[in-house]
Amino acid sequence: MGRGKTVSDKAVLDGLLATIGNPGDLTFARAGQVVGLSAATLVQRFGTRDAMVEAVLLHAWDRLDDATAAADAERTVDPAGAIALLVQLTPAERDVTEGLLLLREDFRNPVLRARGAAWGGQLARALGRRLTEDPQEAERLGWQMASIWQGSLIWWGFRRETAPRAAIEAALTEWYANLAGC
Repeated sequence: MGRGKTVSDKAVLDGLLATIGNPGDLTFARAGQVVGLSAATLVQRFGTRDAMVEAVLLHAWDRLDDATAAADAERTVDPAGAIALLVQLTPAERDVTEGLLLLREDFRNPVLRARGAAWGGQLARALGRRLTEDPQEAERLGWQMASIWQGSLIWWGFRRETAPRAAIEAALTEWYANLAGC
């Protein structure tokens, strides 16, 4: 009979996600120190270091899916609700630059890349239905708004003139005002 897990998979993934920073630096030994398990135990759970990194990043996508679904349920179905949804999903200042390091792994790994594309579709639909009742136009505008959001995050990282959420809200409000004025 096998021994029960002393630390759940979720607890391991949460612990590693909180400290991953640069996935290239994550080893079984370092991960074991973070979560209080031996490197051998982590090898048994994940098999390879790459599988461990992928599991951590898939866990991050699961958490983002949950946060997106919660924001979608909480926000009004109008343009102000779309802006508020994205402001709610905007990470805190210190997490913006860390997230860009992790995103590199999502681009390289086809499983993670597909996961990101699926989330993007979910987000675009949530935004689009707040911007128009036309389904085809909603898809286009949803992706466009998501692109404005992500671009604003990147440029905020260079400029840092205000808090990230304030910068995002201002950029999205200006984009929508221009769109509505057309």
